[in-house]
This record gives sequence, structure tokens and C-alpha cells, in this order.
Amino acid sequence: MAREHNELLTDLLKAVSRSFYLTLHVLPKSIGPQIGLAYLLARTTDTIADTEIVGVGQRLKMLQALRERILGTSDARLDFGQLAQQQGLPAERVLLEKCEASLALLQAQSELDKKLIREVLDIITGGQVLDLQRFGNPEPGKLIALQTDAELDDYTFRVAGCVGQFWTRICLTHQFSTAATSLSSFEELGVRFGKGLQLVNILRDIPADLAKSRCYIPAARLREIGLTPADLLRPEAEPKFRPLYNHYLDLAESHLAAGWEYTNLIPFGQVRVRLACAWPILIGLQTIARLRSGNVLDSKQRIKVGRRDVRGILLRSVFYYPFPYCWRRLVTSKRVAIRPVLS
Repeated sequence: MAREHNELLTDLLKAVSRSFYLTLHVLPKSIGPQIGLAYLLARTTDTIADTEIVGVGQRLKMLQALRERILGTSDARLDFGQLAQQQGLPAERVLLEKCEASLALLQAQSELDKKLIREVLDIITGGQVLDLQRFGNPEPGKLIALQTDAELDDYTFRVAGCVGQFWTRICLTHQFSTAATSLSSFEELGVRFGKGLQLVNILRDIPADLAKSRCYIPAARLREIGLTPADLLRPEAEPKFRPLYNHYLDLAESHLAAGWEYTNLIPFGQVRVRLACAWPILIGLQTIARLRSGNVLDSKQRIKVGRRDVRGILLRSVFYYPFPYCWRRLVTSKRVAIRPVLS
């Protein structure tokens, strides 16, 4: 059993977490396994929710069954073998096949860690259910959009803001606690950190989401500038869309600035935790910089930070870490300021 658990948190975690594995891998052993397990379970529920070859009703039923097991309200054994065969990626197939092993690992956690993992998974899976109910049955040729900024803010919290909250609570339980990090404002910064990362993903992936009949740019905001969600399918609408798009880039950047403040409130001696926070922030900010030019509605212009740039970010952060002034200047954009969440 111990060997299987180790494989879950090493080989399988690396296969399904992609770039996030860098962050997970650098974490201290006192918190890495708990965060890695929460990620594995979230990816398992996400894989179920995203298997479009299976009907929405069936996905909701399977998602609810797994959610009940995670939350400890059911002990009914799960078998996702048939669903696993529908997966195009081998890692996601293994993820579903090993679901019971992941649940057993959850049961092996301390009561407090189990409680924290269940809390974050409760929010995440609740968001996945809401997402399926909202977007799961689009009419042919019709886009379904979020309606307001409040819905967008709620979505980013359910997907990633709650992860910032969970990350904070796990760290305070096992790794550090100072007067500054014990304040509620520290956790609030962590929530914004997570929201910022998810908002970057949304703003980068607009064409891909539209191809799935999903529009995460609020319809009310689009109406204010004379556009509809369907207009975003036309690359030539980008100049008219750009001012609103820049507004959301500014919001994402502001959230990541909150994440940078969060990172620098962590005690200096917590090198691994600080680096694990800094890397996604720096990659996110570089992504935002690239999104400020080019046609973001053109599906042929996939904007991302390449591996070479990621290696440069990692090396600079490690090299500058012993020098606080240089480290802080890793984030220097004048545009980066902690603005209100909504304007």
C-alpha cells in the first residue's frame, strides 16, 4: 500500500499536473503530500466533468458519487473503469483507475488535514457541478455566457481562489505562523492569488472556451461595449473588445500583485514555499504581458510562455533569492498594484 501511495504522489502526480508539478515538487515534505493529494482528487473530479463523450446527467451522477466519497458521506465503492477507457490521455485513464487508492490515501491523513482537504474539494466539486449545469447542454450554435462580474468572481474562487485559501491553511498548520501570516488579510491575499491565476487562464483560453460553447467574459460587460458573446468568435471584433479585455488583464495583474505581497509575507527562511508561490506568479505576469498584444480572439495565435522562458524565470528567482532587493524587483511593473476586486 505504501508503494502505491508513493507512486500516486510521484509518477501519477507528475503525469497529470504538467507545469504545476514544478510547484508541487519544490514544496517541503510537511505540506507537499497533502497539497499533492488534493490536486490529484481535484484532477480526478475534473476528468469526470470534462469527459464530453459521456452525457451530462451521467457525469453529474458520477461526480456526485465521488464527491460523497471524498466528503465522507458515503462508503460505496467506485468503479470508473469504463469511463477510464474513454480517456484520450493515458495519465487520466490511470487517474480514474486509481481513484480508490487516492481515496484510501485521503483516509490515511490526519483528522485536521483530512478536514482541510475535504473543505477545498467541497468547493471545487460544487463549482464543477455548477459548471456542468450551466454549460453542459448548449444548444447547437449557441454560446452560453456568464452574466456578471460577480459570477466571474465566484467562478474564479471556486476553481482556484479556494485553493489559495487551502494552501494558506495547510501552511499555517504545518509550516509557519507569524503575526502577519496569522491575520485574516493574509488568507484573503492567498484567495486573490488563486483567482489571479485562474483569470489568466480564462483570458488566455477565450477561443478554446468559445469552441466549447462557453464564454467566461460576462455578457453584461459585453453589452456595455456593444458586443455579444457570439461576436467574440470573430477575430475582427478584437479592437472593439480590447479595452474590456485590458480591464480584465489589469484585474488579473492586480490579483497576482496581491499574490506577490502574500509571497513576501511568508518568512524569509521558508525558501521552498516562497519559490513555489513565486513561480506561478512570475509565469502568470509574463503571460499577461504577452496577452497585451496580438489578437486574443484569433484561435491560431495561441499565446503561452515557453519552456525556455520558464527555465529563465526559475533560474532568476533562485539566483536572486539571497538578495531581498533584487528578489522583490522580480515584479516591477508599474501597472502592478493591488486594486479593488471589482470596479
